[in-house]
Amino acid sequence: MDELDSYINKVKKLPPMPPMVPQLMTLLNDPDVDSEKVVKLITYDPSLTANVLQACNSALFSGSAPADDVGEAIMRIGFQQVYRMVVLVSSSRMLKPSQTGYGIDEGELWKHSVATAVAAQTLAKELGDNESTAFTAALLHDIGKIILSQALEHIYKKLVEETEAQQAALVETEKRLLGVTHAEVGGRLLTRWKFPPNLVTAVTFHHEPGSAPEHQRVAACVYLGNLIAYSLGHGYGHLAFAQRGRADALDLLGVNGDDIPRLMIRAQENFAAVQSLLQL
Repeated sequence: MDELDSYINKVKKLPPMPPMVPQLMTLLNDPDVDSEKVVKLITYDPSLTANVLQACNSALFSGSAPADDVGEAIMRIGFQQVYRMVVLVSSSRMLKPSQTGYGIDEGELWKHSVATAVAAQTLAKELGDNESTAFTAALLHDIGKIILSQALEHIYKKLVEETEAQQAALVETEKRLLGVTHAEVGGRLLTRWKFPPNLVTAVTFHHEPGSAPEHQRVAACVYLGNLIAYSLGHGYGHLAFAQRGRADALDLLGVNGDDIPRLMIRAQENFAAVQSLLQL
């Protein structure tokens, strides 16, 4: 057992990600998918079904009459939107609590993750990449912090001091103090949950997409989505400054620096709609 597994094994209260998320991703990539399979999968979780219907019937999506089952919700707003709602609801259970090891207050990690997901999805749509893949990877990009937060609680002051003194990126300080980074731990956790390789790689390399052995574009989408979220003010904790720009991410996506302001405006508009839906 290596260091990544040892940190994960120490966490006793991490709620498991519902197995339906990777299963839904598989169905999503099937152009001939039977919607009944999707409905059955979602309705296995009554609370999740209720949340999906509540979101579908919100002002953002509602029609003349409320949808009263998942099948109707899919017909009304589409499989892609229902899928994203499922992922949002599922991940909120993990991402909303405070993470004192990083100086993150309750709700801050969740809001930042949603903002990053929306920004990555906006970018993927612009570039013709898979929007749901970018959205999911970005939503879960910092999940490793839930694992490492407990390990950092007693040395948080040192984490801040070293990051400031060295003017280093947060992941560099994590590596020095703990021997691992939140990105590496997050990728290992998704592997345990049997998420597909493109999501595992995107989370693992979201701070250095050019180093990914494959799936570099989705990793770059997450990286840039993360920076956009911070630039729009949707960061968190006392280490929000510990980010670094990487030109290779723009090169991987074929994005020009002049495109960033326009992408930021679109991302902010899209996030405002989701923010209203989720009452962030």
